[in-house]
Amino acid sequence: MNRRNLLHRTAAAALFGLAPSLKAAKALPDSSLLDTNAEEYWKRIREEQFLLPDWRAFLNNGSLGVAPRPVLDAVTDYLSRGAGLLMDEYPRWGYETLDEERATLSAFLGCKKDELAITHNATEGLSMISAGLDLKAGDEVVMTDQEHPSGKAGWHRRAQRDGIVVREVPIPHPPKSWDQLAEIMVSAIGPKTKVLFFSGILSPTGVIMPVRQICDAARAKGVICVVDGAHMNGQIALNLSEFNCDYYAGSPHKWMFAPAGCGILYIREENLDRLWPTIVTGGWDDKALKAARFMKVGTNNKAIMVGMMAGLQFMKSIGPERIYNRIHSLAKLNYSMAKSRPWLEILSSEDDRLYGSLVTISFRGANAKPLWELAAKRKIWIYGSERLRISTHIHTRPKDLEAFYATMDEALGHKAA
Repeated sequence: MNRRNLLHRTAAAALFGLAPSLKAAKALPDSSLLDTNAEEYWKRIREEQFLLPDWRAFLNNGSLGVAPRPVLDAVTDYLSRGAGLLMDEYPRWGYETLDEERATLSAFLGCKKDELAITHNATEGLSMISAGLDLKAGDEVVMTDQEHPSGKAGWHRRAQRDGIVVREVPIPHPPKSWDQLAEIMVSAIGPKTKVLFFSGILSPTGVIMPVRQICDAARAKGVICVVDGAHMNGQIALNLSEFNCDYYAGSPHKWMFAPAGCGILYIREENLDRLWPTIVTGGWDDKALKAARFMKVGTNNKAIMVGMMAGLQFMKSIGPERIYNRIHSLAKLNYSMAKSRPWLEILSSEDDRLYGSLVTISFRGANAKPLWELAAKRKIWIYGSERLRISTHIHTRPKDLEAFYATMDEALGHKAA
């Protein structure tokens, strides 16, 4: 064996030594274990259902979720079968209505199949809404001052192109109550307000907004309600029909175990004909298709859609309520660890009903750069600057949070109370 081949094989061995096995997932642990030893149950879920290595602490699920093994299996299997044309239909989406998939998704999300379109992500759905509504110069869009750039960019584009007015409303952090949040949003509606846009869970802070309360009041004033649900579906229980909003966009890749590249767009039935499609191919104007006409976007990778459905099935197999309870209990643990450090400012509400998994802290002016550097060395995956949003999922372990806060104490020279 020559030196070049030896080096090549050594490098490959080192690489695969770090990489987790791609073996298929085992069956889920028996649910009885959850009652007798919850930590062992969730430990086995991580070890047997995810590819995450033991040395990785991942605390940024709010940016991009982690697909479990059954989802990866579904995606790769579909790609393989598609490449072999082992099916009798085109292995794609973008011209198809995906009725079966939309029926399953709509049942989980609490809406009608014909009100639901499948997209690539929440950004795309929100852009379709902001671009597709009939608005004229002087019409006003009111939003919070905590919206994600992907959510507000479409409205600012309309402001530059069409002369609409965009107004941001300050949201306190931490907020006191849902009533306070509803009052702030509804009282901001003025005589020229046509659209009220807000995130159901605010991206920077993780605050859960009182969606139904706001939408009821806004719709009573004749104002269109648009909800950015990127962080909602899969993090907390929801029912889109009960929200009483007009439009909603979500990203299943964050909390519903879906691979990146799939999204959902909800259009309340009475609004289906009020929204103009922004990406079009044949059939875009066939209103009999209802929400499905917004999926006429050209050839796309259906393996991602298959993965999204596998993610939903994975979630159902464990039990959505069990998942919501687990990630919320981890968030409460996170909150308590932050609260024990008086040199931190917690931007999430003390009322745990106002957050799901996301808890946000700031460092009261301290330079957090040493923390980011030390966390990266220790394979703790976080992202922040002057403030930090920590997000957990069922693959998060209590020891991941413990390791992060120990790293914080060391890096910033502080100790917990």
